This record gives sequence, C-alpha cells and structure tokens, in this order.
Amino acid sequence: MTENEIATKVIGCAIEVHRALGPGLLESTYQQCLLYKLKKEGLQVVKEKSIPLIFEEVQLECGYKIDLLVENKVVIELKSVEDLNDIHMAQTITYLKLGNFKLGLLINFNVLLLKKGIRRVVNNL
Repeated sequence: MTENEIATKVIGCAIEVHRALGPGLLESTYQQCLLYKLKKEGLQVVKEKSIPLIFEEVQLECGYKIDLLVENKVVIELKSVEDLNDIHMAQTITYLKLGNFKLGLLINFNVLLLKKGIRRVVNNL
C-alpha cells in the first residue's frame, strides 16, 4: 500500500471519529479512537512510536514520540487546539526527517469540519 493510499484511509477514519465525537475533547481521546478505527480497518499502527535523534553520529533517546505511525510509512501527528500554527507543522516535518518518512498528516480535531483541520506534510527526502 502506498503512502497516499494509507493517508486516504487515515483521513476517512479520522472523519468518522470526528463525526462521532465532535470537537473539544482531549488529544488522547482522539488518538485512542483513531487507533482503534485504523486497526479495525486492518492497518498496522504503532502508538507513540519512539524516534531517536542522531546527532554527530550518536543516537540519542530524547523522548520524541510519533503519535501514530501507520504501516511504518505515514506519520500521524494529532492535535486538539484552537488553531494549528507553524510550530505544529515544524514538529511534524522534524518527525518525518528524523524517521526518514515521506508523508505525514497533521490533524487537528478541535474544528467544526475536520477537513479544515488536516494538513498533509511531505518530506522531500
């Protein structure tokens, strides 16, 4: 399955979760529900995947964690905030670069219409 096919499934599941729960809940609630939906769809998903930082050829465990990693290809960074800002986008880009992933989705569930809370993030390896 390609990154784009995975992303399409993730977005569909995220929309279902948002329709059922609406905005205003904690990020951890959306994370658990989306994890459940993605696994129900038969996708391999890792929650809070640790990602090391390589600095000057030394691998450091700094506590960075990807919210959800789907099929070991697509990074999902979840938020439940009033507005997405540049630092949220930068965080997602950093995770893509650290893990050498091509595609990420930054999803903010604290919106009235979820499609307005989704940002597609590409790492041009």
